[in-house]
Amino acid sequence: MDKNVEVAIFAGGCFWCMVKPFDEQPGILKVLSGYTGGNIPNPTYEQVCSGTTGHYEAIQITFDPTIFPYERLLELYWQQIDPTDLGGQFYDRGQSYQTAIFYQNEKQKKLAEESKKQLQESGRFSKPIVTPILPAKDFYAAEEYHQHYYKKNPTHYESYHVSSGRAGFIKSHWENSNEK
Repeated sequence: MDKNVEVAIFAGGCFWCMVKPFDEQPGILKVLSGYTGGNIPNPTYEQVCSGTTGHYEAIQITFDPTIFPYERLLELYWQQIDPTDLGGQFYDRGQSYQTAIFYQNEKQKKLAEESKKQLQESGRFSKPIVTPILPAKDFYAAEEYHQHYYKKNPTHYESYHVSSGRAGFIKSHWENSNEK
């Protein structure tokens, strides 16, 4: 892999809603929806949704850290999730919809831990930040119809983003932030 290219993996509930904020940012080369953290190879969406695989819905971001550093990815990530919810994200409940940061190396682990600590100390949330920071496992791309869902099905995506509670949560917790 090119020395100016790295990979980050984040679980933040429904992967449909996690792609758009990262996609088309400067320095972001590719964002894939997929599955990680579980115990079976090449899982299907139906298998992951069954809750028996141990996999999370996640996104894999290929990025140039000289343009969009990992620290900025972390900042943007926190602004897409409810990091205080152990049971899933918004409308989507269960293990496969839980949040997690999957680090690729010790540097990412350290930066993720620092970022989580800063968020907890910021007082932005009254409850503890429970998003785990875990070693990366194999990442399996989701089925093609899940990739860039917000572009393929914009009306359904926007409706889901709002009705799931995610859009309102983001607005109420981050409206004064510099990041989108």
